[in-house]
Amino acid sequence: MTNHTNHGGRPGVLAALVGLGAALTGLVGWRALQRATADRALLPTGRALITGASSGIGEKFARRLATMGFDLTLVARREERLRALADELVGVYGIQVDVLAADLAREEDIARVSRAVEAQPDLVLLINNAGFGTRGSFTEVALERHLDMIRVHDVASVALTWSALPRMVERGRGAVINVSSIAAFFPSGGGSTYTATKAYLNNFSEALAAELQGTGVKVQALCPGFTYSEFHETSEYEGFDRGHIPAGLWMSAEQVVDESLAALSGDNVIVVPGRRYQAMVGAINSPMRGIIRNTARAVRRRWNPDR
Repeated sequence: MTNHTNHGGRPGVLAALVGLGAALTGLVGWRALQRATADRALLPTGRALITGASSGIGEKFARRLATMGFDLTLVARREERLRALADELVGVYGIQVDVLAADLAREEDIARVSRAVEAQPDLVLLINNAGFGTRGSFTEVALERHLDMIRVHDVASVALTWSALPRMVERGRGAVINVSSIAAFFPSGGGSTYTATKAYLNNFSEALAAELQGTGVKVQALCPGFTYSEFHETSEYEGFDRGHIPAGLWMSAEQVVDESLAALSGDNVIVVPGRRYQAMVGAINSPMRGIIRNTARAVRRRWNPDR
């Protein structure tokens, strides 16, 4: 997955913020409404290519799009997981599913997946979802891990988007979803490269959307917060306790995916799932911005209590 928020603040402020988000936004049944309209919102079906598709948000995108009749190309490092998912989706929905095992931290694998993108004439949706996080200060994390993160989050997303766009523009329809993070809005220590790569995805998506205006091709930067997935179950997050994060800040991957797809019917490039997170981002430029930033940093400190 992708996730996140950052360091600083106190538990009492966290609780107050959760309550504030609910009070500011509470439209009853809004998620059900978005789910009901998502099918109508998306482009005509074709093929979707999803990176990081073996678990979490990427897997939920695959499952959701399969129910809508999309053929799929699934990309991730874990080929066994991909093949099991592909077999299931083919058996249940009768769609075509291709599997491409690749590590997008490797330049040669980025090039290989880019060639696969160019070879798919019916590609209408590219979802750049692959990603990972690290724990520790900037110098405590190995340099190669920082560089891997830049390649996976940014270099791969740029390369695959560059490969996909010409045919989408030629056909006058298509969409690119770059899975960013709420962390892009809250830079702080302990996640300097992560938040920077996600901020890049937001800027890249907004600039590209402006460039593509009128072509029929949409670009979205999806910025989820804490999401139930395997993101925090890697060796990087050994000892991480979800219970340290207020329950109201967690979302399911299905909710994130539904809001992302529903948003393709509108004009927003930056899509923040969840009313509480939307309230946080909306308050960044308000008189509450200090409280919001400190609260975000407090949450991040809970991941790494020694900092």
